[in-house]
Amino acid sequence: MKLYLFGHNCRYAAEQTLLMLYPGERPEYPEGEPEGDRVELRVKTMGKFTVCTALLVRGRQSYPGRAAVQNTRLTDESETQKYTNRIVKLAFYRAAINSGLPKPEWGSLSGVRPVKLMDEYLRSGLPAGEAKARFKREFFVSDTRARLTLASALATRRAERSLEPGDVCLYVGIPFCPTRCSYCSFVSQSVEKSMKLIEPYLDALMLDIEATAAEVRRLGLRPVSLYMGGGTPTTLSAAQLDRLCSKLGAEFDLSGLREYTVEAGRPDTISMDKLEALKAHGVRRISVNPQSMSDKVLEAIGRRHTERDVVNALALVRECGGFEVNMDLIAGLPADTRFGFSRTLDRVLALKPENITVHTLSIKRGSSLKSEENSLPDGECVGLMLDEAITRLGAAGYSPYYLYRQKNMSGGYENVGWALSGRESLYNICIMEELCSVIAMGAGGSTKLVGNGRAQIRRMIAPKYPKEYIEAAESLCAAKERIGEFYGVQPAGDQLQDGG
Repeated sequence: MKLYLFGHNCRYAAEQTLLMLYPGERPEYPEGEPEGDRVELRVKTMGKFTVCTALLVRGRQSYPGRAAVQNTRLTDESETQKYTNRIVKLAFYRAAINSGLPKPEWGSLSGVRPVKLMDEYLRSGLPAGEAKARFKREFFVSDTRARLTLASALATRRAERSLEPGDVCLYVGIPFCPTRCSYCSFVSQSVEKSMKLIEPYLDALMLDIEATAAEVRRLGLRPVSLYMGGGTPTTLSAAQLDRLCSKLGAEFDLSGLREYTVEAGRPDTISMDKLEALKAHGVRRISVNPQSMSDKVLEAIGRRHTERDVVNALALVRECGGFEVNMDLIAGLPADTRFGFSRTLDRVLALKPENITVHTLSIKRGSSLKSEENSLPDGECVGLMLDEAITRLGAAGYSPYYLYRQKNMSGGYENVGWALSGRESLYNICIMEELCSVIAMGAGGSTKLVGNGRAQIRRMIAPKYPKEYIEAAESLCAAKERIGEFYGVQPAGDQLQDGG
């Protein structure tokens, strides 16, 4: 679809709204006078308001939309950009709804983090009920999605109150899996092809851990959550897991740790010796992720385990004892149906994990599913899957505690983490809502430093591929001193020089 922008530079906001409302369309920015099927988005100041007018043209029909913001809210460049983006999206949305387009569950929202918007209302002093009503009113979000958002925002506020200055989360990335799932776009190596890289990778990771821990100690930071993800960390052997966990325990002061999580996501990588190694090092939370409990669906996505393997793996976890369990499900996988997903819910709820995360399939450029989009359940079917999950998880005693959206999600829906009371993952909330710094080690690790009441964010991203990470080990270790710079502390070498 042709997009014509006048009086603003909110191209990203316009594109995201287009992709949300019309998934099959792609943006074009032609020059010259507007013509053909198009959207015109014009922003200008009119008295006390900044106004966006939208005109959607489809064939010979034209549909208007309008949104405005009071100029008193445009206090600086950042706020001006934020609210201009918002009215551009909203005007575009209103024009599309005026054309007869069905209302999306998420209304005019196209962003990744709707919880942030709800949190703004709560921080302004609005009671929960009024915050939810305003959220629905301003963004046309359905009551069901508004309730999910409010519950996640309230969980975020509880988590934030539990944190103290200097608290941080740690992440360790293990970019290896038994096989690559068809929906996956993560840069993870199949061990069938890269077994020889694992030991050199661990050697490089040990150096990364040493450098990171030295900086954390120097700054007086306190790890409160440690999350080992990937990939599939339990692709490593029991001895390799023991070596890695021993190094983390030796280098970091983990006495203040409130949760220690390892993704054992693939049931075909779980064994008693690995569980015992993790348990011995204080790991108390693991993931056993079926994604589906249909063997047909598992085969379609390239997994080499069955539903029975999932059940057996969880039985092994319970036999070992001492672990809280998260199980991931995905709505919208190839070969799945509404009734197949319902059966998956039956089977997972019967296993009684402490956490259940329900994802919506997101079609990524790097996944093999990109060429199979026509074989997937449609958006309406995915919506029915998710609605059933919301109803049944709530009835089973689970509550939503974190939520986010991604690009290219089936039906434009969401990912939601559900937990039994008191079993929420602090790490998941912190990484999504930026409550504290998350300091990463390992290939593809994304350090997110948070300061100044969440107003200041800096990211440091390690090379994605294991081979590149191994080759960059020395420079990565040296770069860890940038963490101190963010916190306003000179690098250790400079301090010695100044003291001399």
